[in-house]
Amino acid sequence: MAREPNRTGRRERKKAVTRASILRAAQELFLERGFDAVSVREIADQADVSPTTVFAHFPQKEALLFHEEDAQRERLVAAVRERPAGLSISEALKAHYRSEFVAMWSGEEAPLRRRVMSLMEATPALQEYASRMWLRHEDALVAAITEDLGLSQPSDDIRIYARFALQIQLLVTSDTDPMLDAGFRILDQGWSEHDPARGT
Repeated sequence: MAREPNRTGRRERKKAVTRASILRAAQELFLERGFDAVSVREIADQADVSPTTVFAHFPQKEALLFHEEDAQRERLVAAVRERPAGLSISEALKAHYRSEFVAMWSGEEAPLRRRVMSLMEATPALQEYASRMWLRHEDALVAAITEDLGLSQPSDDIRIYARFALQIQLLVTSDTDPMLDAGFRILDQGWSEHDPARGT
């Protein structure tokens, strides 16, 4: 029985190594030839796994370029739920967006991330997947705000706020982009009556 945690640990490490290998192979092939021109079979061959293994880690090909989706959604929700007392939801989201931009565009991986972003912007299938992903993020943000305000069900105002708050991030190109402040300033004009930290 004492060996079970070690076996579990080895199994999880092996899965992590396999996942990283698949991601690396997919990224290399996508950047070299384009997303649509690469098959899952080719990715599996380059990663030295079966197509079934690829799908065990990633439900569809698009997910190979959005592999941080779950963690991204968790960070978004945490920005609302774990914000300091007295900080408004908008202020918390604005700070979160800034930190996400800094993390994405700094460091040695920044040039590679720019290439991946260019690929996404040029590929309709990836744009469609991104739109669906943001809708899933929207549901999570709506739920977090509803809970934060002590409501049993989200109001239409909360849903609209969440939709537009997420759209602001898509319009901003850096952590210093003035659009970030402008977007939340305009959004808050219709939201202040709902958020106690911004009440008048």
